[in-house]
Amino acid sequence: MKKRLPYVIWLILLIAVEVVIALTQHDNWLRYYGGDVIVVWAVYCLVQSFLGGKNNHYIVHLGVLFFAFLVEFLQLINIVELIGLGDIEFFRVLIGTSFALEDMFSYAAGTAIGCAGTFIYNKIKLRNH
Repeated sequence: MKKRLPYVIWLILLIAVEVVIALTQHDNWLRYYGGDVIVVWAVYCLVQSFLGGKNNHYIVHLGVLFFAFLVEFLQLINIVELIGLGDIEFFRVLIGTSFALEDMFSYAAGTAIGCAGTFIYNKIKLRNH
């Protein structure tokens, strides 16, 4: 649990940031692009909270990016309607209903920032040991 706790704390903080963005930012770049950058960090923290940070961090980052791309492509084929959940607002928000290539660039940017953060953290950790 000791190794999982930082990921859980970061996940809660990132979700709080996402909620604040969703509630306060309308029709601007932070809502459309910043939220997508942050969401890959939140999903990364969710995954690591289950894995306990034991796996290769770069592989987990790339797995999250693949998942984000998959969800975006599912939006392209209108998966919410295809599986019969189009009338339920929760699923429309959770899965999304519109494909945007810009979102994929935001996910990639978030992943790149996450990988850079992992690299810097590892360098600092090595220097201190």
